Amino acid sequence: MENNFHISLPCRHVAATTRFYVEIIGGSVGRTAENWVDINLFGHQLTFNKSGKFKFEYPNYVFGSTVLPSFHFGVILPDNKWNKLYKELKKEDFLFIDATHFLSNKTGAHRSFFLRDPNGYIIEFKCFEKDTSVFKK
Repeated sequence: MENNFHISLPCRHVAATTRFYVEIIGGSVGRTAENWVDINLFGHQLTFNKSGKFKFEYPNYVFGSTVLPSFHFGVILPDNKWNKLYKELKKEDFLFIDATHFLSNKTGAHRSFFLRDPNGYIIEFKCFEKDTSVFKK
């Protein structure tokens, strides 16, 4: 079994959140109940629990010349999956931050784009130039 990641987050609307992650990003639904849903996002488990209104503000930071949200989560994808998803989401105008190259010609060089889900969460999709450089210093 691969090592998979799990995160549980509050959400405002379970149905809207489910539609976004399934219909827009291409995830699938796992277990569900009236007030929560598990989403399979590229083999990782996201659990969204209905909590009503919640306040979540976060500062930004600058990486390269791009302003990024400090609070975000994401998925690292191989080049072919990243390109396919990017083209689909770009065509539908779902991008929060368009594709950007980071650390060009350095260890950890990668491309990223960001989406905002119905709850305000920012999701980053990364594609590293070299798979071996994900954790390399």
